[in-house]
Amino acid sequence: KPGLPAGYSIQNMSDDYATMVLNEIKTPVDIMGISTGGPIAQCFTVDHPELVRRLVLAMTGYRLSDSGAKLQRKIIDTIREKKWRAAAAAMADGMTSGVLNPAFKILFWLFGKVIFGAADNASDGLVELEAEDKFNFKEHLAEIKTPTLVIGGENDNFYPIRETADGIPGAKLILYKKVGHTAMFKRRFNRDVISFLTRGVV
Repeated sequence: KPGLPAGYSIQNMSDDYATMVLNEIKTPVDIMGISTGGPIAQCFTVDHPELVRRLVLAMTGYRLSDSGAKLQRKIIDTIREKKWRAAAAAMADGMTSGVLNPAFKILFWLFGKVIFGAADNASDGLVELEAEDKFNFKEHLAEIKTPTLVIGGENDNFYPIRETADGIPGAKLILYKKVGHTAMFKRRFNRDVISFLTRGVV
């Protein structure tokens, strides 16, 4: 929700979603947490299991990796300096490598102010990134009992994706080879997610 106060936690955000589901959807839902949304989805599933049918954790993990935390801190500091384009270019560095990296950096640099500089969203984004910076859900992964798909790239620099799947009982893991933090752009991604969400549905 907009207007997050400083220090708002991942659990606070999870509880907000639970309130929304209870009041507006009024039925259990499938949840997909993408990247920074993954910690919120994990918290939501453990704290409100009665509201979740299936869980998809896409390009995310139980915490930031060491390299991901370092890069995210750089992004946070750059946003605070209102260097929107530099922050976006730094994010592109963490998402891609090889031949795609220069193109992504240029694209993100061009749209840096749109990504990070919108007056109504910049502070909320910072609060969310700061909350993720403190998040470590390793000791709670075993509490996720919902059918779960963990999906991402084997070269993701932001999150320990395989270790996250290993910690969730019965989780299905899909890792795309030679892919970083851009797994959702794979042609197979939508098909793999939909297949998981619809299996056993008549």
